Amino acid sequence: MAGRWIEQWEPEDDVFWRESGERVARRNLWFSVLSEHIGFSVWSLWSVMVLFMGPEYGVDPAGKFFLISTATLVGAFVRVPYTFAVALFGGRNWTVVSALSLLLPTLAAFWVMEPGTSYTTFLVVAALTGIGGGNFASSMTNINAFFPLREKGWALGLNAGGGNIGVPVVQLVGLLVIGTAGAAHPRIVLGVYVPLIVVAALGAALGMDNLRPVRNDTGAALQAVREPHTWIMSVLYIGTFGSFIGYSFAFGLVLQTQFGRTPLQAASLTFIGPLLGSVIRPVGGRLADRYGGARITLWTFAAMAAATGVVVYASGIESLAVFLVGFIALFVLTGLGNGSTFKMIPGIFHAQGVAKGLGAEEATAYGRRLSGAAMGLIGAVGALGGLAINLAFRQSFATSGAGTAAFWCFLGFYAVCFTLTWAVYLRRTEAVAAKPQLSYAECEDGRSTSYDVTGGKYRRTETVTQD
Repeated sequence: MAGRWIEQWEPEDDVFWRESGERVARRNLWFSVLSEHIGFSVWSLWSVMVLFMGPEYGVDPAGKFFLISTATLVGAFVRVPYTFAVALFGGRNWTVVSALSLLLPTLAAFWVMEPGTSYTTFLVVAALTGIGGGNFASSMTNINAFFPLREKGWALGLNAGGGNIGVPVVQLVGLLVIGTAGAAHPRIVLGVYVPLIVVAALGAALGMDNLRPVRNDTGAALQAVREPHTWIMSVLYIGTFGSFIGYSFAFGLVLQTQFGRTPLQAASLTFIGPLLGSVIRPVGGRLADRYGGARITLWTFAAMAAATGVVVYASGIESLAVFLVGFIALFVLTGLGNGSTFKMIPGIFHAQGVAKGLGAEEATAYGRRLSGAAMGLIGAVGALGGLAINLAFRQSFATSGAGTAAFWCFLGFYAVCFTLTWAVYLRRTEAVAAKPQLSYAECEDGRSTSYDVTGGKYRRTETVTQD
């Protein structure tokens, strides 16, 4: 695919950004959001299909949880090669190809979605939908290269949030089909998405660009693997995005299995949490831009632990109303955390460039280079959190018939994430303050300049000193 290639791209140059860069970057962002949105819808397709699978399909709740777990697993692993595909083929070109590839799992599901199909066949088709999860990694890597550091939190949050909305949208489509045509017509949902996939691919072909300066950097990838911050952020991303995607896939099944809701009743509630969590994700990015990513992330995990406690309490008293309040609060908080954690990634690596004594441009290039390499790995590991959540629900329902035990595990993990965020990025001790990647100061001609990037926030202050 020949495509349109931009030979030079300097988003940190204020003049370039104001005169042409911002307009081009925003145009690419909107088409990227559309393609990623459809990708998320396809990835989460089986969270809807299982609501159509009545007793005539012969699949028990544990088997349904395993179907959606398979889609989550594949989606996590394909994020790694999708990250490198942007530099290899070009962001525009790969967006077109990855969008068109969504036709395969959608048409396959259309073919097999009927009673009498073997469980193995359902499992294979569910695995195919995992390629929709890869669209997130390539889209985020591409958009990360388009925007300057000061706007990455907003841009990445909007890109990811617009993509995440694909989850509640496909669930809303499922609700409309169940409410009008009935639970015996899952193919209508699939038929809706075939033309939308074509529209997304066509929009990417006509409206997006490839960046020539973006290149696969094996050295950066290896350096990102060796970097402790990559793995720390992966754990935090498991707690935020992993929770979002895991809960999104499982919410409807939990309502059906634990509270005895019908497919229509479950579908009428399932979309609310993912919708709110998706819409608020850019807000998490904006708050991180202003106050620091780690500060927002820290208190998000504290609130997630509290909301999980509400869900555990509701499960004990068997109150659907209290359960919904707690669960929907969890969705909102995962959205905030999604935005703040992804803002932290470029900030952390940019700070390391500053700490190494690099100039402004060199530090920016260093941060973009490592953050681009790390995002795919962090996104893949984070998505595995969704797999863990679905498997935890499967085991909890198989042993006790309720999800309470799984929620206790999630609460403990959020406490671990809270502690990790505080200890690594916010703790005020001499040992941490001495670390050059967190802060440093330089003096020249009586002027003291300090760089404080605690919490993923970059702040420059100048103080004139007297002899």
